[in-house]
Amino acid sequence: MKKSFEKKDQVKKDFTKSKDNVKKPQANKGIVKKNHAKQDDSVKIQLKQTFPLTIKRLGINGEGVGYFKRQVVFVPGALPGEEVVVEVTKVHPKFSEARIKKIRKPSEHRIKPLCPVYDQCGGCQLQHLQYAQQLKEKRDIVIQALERHTKLKIEQLEIRPTIGMENPWGYRNKSQFQVGEKDGKVLAGLYGLNSHNLINIEQCAVQHPATSKATEVVKGILQELKIPIYNEKKRQGLVRTIVARTGVQTGELQIVLITTKKELPKKDTIIQEIKKRLPEVNSIVQNVNGERTSVIFGKETATLEGNDFIQETLGDLQFELSARTFFQLNPEQTVKLYNEAKVAAKLTGREKLVDAYCGVGTIGLWMAGQAGEVRGMDVIPESIEDAKKNAEKHGVKHAKFAVGKAEELLPKWLKEGWRPDVIVVDPPRTGCDQEFLKTVLKIKPKTFVYVSCNPSTLAKDIETLGHQYKVEYIQPVDMFPHTSQIESVTRLVLK
Repeated sequence: MKKSFEKKDQVKKDFTKSKDNVKKPQANKGIVKKNHAKQDDSVKIQLKQTFPLTIKRLGINGEGVGYFKRQVVFVPGALPGEEVVVEVTKVHPKFSEARIKKIRKPSEHRIKPLCPVYDQCGGCQLQHLQYAQQLKEKRDIVIQALERHTKLKIEQLEIRPTIGMENPWGYRNKSQFQVGEKDGKVLAGLYGLNSHNLINIEQCAVQHPATSKATEVVKGILQELKIPIYNEKKRQGLVRTIVARTGVQTGELQIVLITTKKELPKKDTIIQEIKKRLPEVNSIVQNVNGERTSVIFGKETATLEGNDFIQETLGDLQFELSARTFFQLNPEQTVKLYNEAKVAAKLTGREKLVDAYCGVGTIGLWMAGQAGEVRGMDVIPESIEDAKKNAEKHGVKHAKFAVGKAEELLPKWLKEGWRPDVIVVDPPRTGCDQEFLKTVLKIKPKTFVYVSCNPSTLAKDIETLGHQYKVEYIQPVDMFPHTSQIESVTRLVLK
């Protein structure tokens, strides 16, 4: 889940629409292998074919999964236990996609979505499912991944109930809304699911109210001052994205205008209007991105007013968040996630701990009070600089951070006589590097704690480590309520 700087910020639709979540052939085809390894090829599903379907479970993208003539069918919006009539929209070699035409028997857990543009936006996938049931289904998504990608006996594993939120709304501390114009009106929101239609979002149910307010105010200023808005199709205009981030604990607020050019007309007026209408703003920043890309941020960033960063607090730790710094989007659940990782590490105060994929050192510093020594590494130099500053700021003298890959640094340290007792990883959605896993198998730390944001890559990496490590337990944590995403903490111990 922790990516250095922009790993998540680069996703254009600032929710959970990564390729991992959208491309069903890669994300879901394994269900076919496990549940119906041999399909009935004599019956072919046809495009626009209509038939009744009973939904068995949720897929990894939050869609309903059913079987017609022993062939798997994915149905967005359908829930487990429902009896629906569907129409086929796409046919693939090993599965089909369909849309709901009629719900004959709705799930007892189906509810009305809170968001008025829920069916258009696609940022959330599960608002129509009661939250308590979401937590159960997300645990099942973890189980599905283990079934598909490991040889583990699932019934013998301790997979704990998902840790959720008391109030699963308004939790996202950062929004990245694309800007557009229609009939002379400035819009700000997300592109619709599988389309280039910009959905104007005035109030997002999962965004922190401070970010929603800030985006609306800035949008109004751009409208009044007639600032040129970027047109994606014509590749003309100036302002393409409004980014708003709040320090949930500190109340500080940062606004980032992402523009195609450095020259910003009426810049001083824009700044003064933002300060007047949003006095809580501590940082106003401009980022320049003139490339034809889905990446949000460009390489050039300049502070227009106030500080370069805002402050945020997690537990006893305080962090400086600049415009491009990666930081968890749900601080409340991040505390729970990191605490679970600390519990899984079972530190006694003597252990040598490695925080691989350390980013700005968040997890390593979180555990430093119970470790004998902490060493972290990351390939992004700026992240390591921030990690060192964070360690110094918090008086953590027994933590060292280095630029480089774990698979290169760990053998070097081993030759120097330093062997870790515990390794903690929090990799990107693509999972751990295979060379890193090979290094772990050679070094053999007693404990390996895997913080994951992708059940599929978690399962694959567990399978790689399985010859030498035993899964003691898996603890799912819901970082993104109402989406299909699920994080987890896995404790692996040397056999």
